[in-house]
Amino acid sequence: MAREIMKGTDAVAKAVVSADPDVVSAYPITPQTGIVEGIADLAAQGAYDGEFLRIDSEFNAASSVIGASAAGARTFTATSSNGLKLMSEPLFTAAGMRLPLVLAVANRSISAPLSIWNDHTDAMAERDAGLVQLYAEDVQEAVDNTLIAFRVAEELKLPVMSNLDGFVLTHVQEPVDVPEPEAIEEFLPRYEPEHTLDPSDPKTMGAYARPEHWTETTYVPHEVLLQAGDAIERATAEFEDVFGRSYGDAGGLLDTYRLGDADVALVVLGSLAGTTKDAVDRAREDGIRVGVVRPRVFRPFPGEALREALGGVEAVGVLEKAISPGSGGPLTMELKAELYDLPDRPLVRNYVLGLAGRDVTVEDVREMSAELYADADVPPHQAPTEDREIWPQLREDILPEEVSH
Repeated sequence: MAREIMKGTDAVAKAVVSADPDVVSAYPITPQTGIVEGIADLAAQGAYDGEFLRIDSEFNAASSVIGASAAGARTFTATSSNGLKLMSEPLFTAAGMRLPLVLAVANRSISAPLSIWNDHTDAMAERDAGLVQLYAEDVQEAVDNTLIAFRVAEELKLPVMSNLDGFVLTHVQEPVDVPEPEAIEEFLPRYEPEHTLDPSDPKTMGAYARPEHWTETTYVPHEVLLQAGDAIERATAEFEDVFGRSYGDAGGLLDTYRLGDADVALVVLGSLAGTTKDAVDRAREDGIRVGVVRPRVFRPFPGEALREALGGVEAVGVLEKAISPGSGGPLTMELKAELYDLPDRPLVRNYVLGLAGRDVTVEDVREMSAELYADADVPPHQAPTEDREIWPQLREDILPEEVSH
């Protein structure tokens, strides 16, 4: 296995080509562009001989791989932010048609106002599309998740979204173990679809359903997603057997750090975990017993794994780069629902931060850890409403008067 220092987009592009997809569709959008440009470069060098489709919009980039997947092809595309919104309708279609395409999303905030920087509001807005959602902490994990995504997608016959933080991972250069072709062939053999469009055996896929059938067609991907944890566990276990890299706890659904004796836990997605782990090390030096839980998967939501991981702590802080306006952080909402039935459920506090690339420092997270630790014995139902959701980076000096905090 060769180890190279690579830019995140180049590394993911190489992983995609190594998976040998039959069809790649490409439409550029910052900060994803480097992925499809990297695949184009590899195709120009003769390293990729599949169909590379230059498309006129994200809607058609998604639609083209849907058609190719329905015809039995292994497929890939990539996007970000507003481009993902333009893909949204066909992505719901892909899930409903049980098509195993793989989609890399370089996570970025959504307009307006326009921003090119990272947060998770784009992916969270697709949480109900019926896609598996994976999140990477670093470039190596983004590469490995790309390969795992093809395995999981093709076993479940569902689309898989492999998320990597825009700029934080897409444009950073890190040492990456580049998988060898022989190992990839062992882990990811050729895709053998069960049902495809075939002119010699005409059929219709996903065209129309009357009310007496539509509910059942929606129930199926829901149930498959609920059972997808087993497929993810098998894929991560076999990945470790072939490549020697292990991913997290609970069958690859979570990654935990210094959680064993923790009184409080911080829950994060994606690359923010690195900063959070450093902050936890500093907090530990101050006598604050805090740990980290990083869901590697948001869909299916790893509820049982999170209940087991967080059942012994007194308080949980969810550091979330997303907001569902009018409600709260999506990850926090779902975590609270999962913990509700625990007899001694912990206090859960939602920290909304890092939106559109605003920097989150180790000292920021250390201070949150200390505040959470100090309030850990507050019963959840006695916590002041205003303390359940905190915007620690909010600049009150530039807020309009009608929404002053």
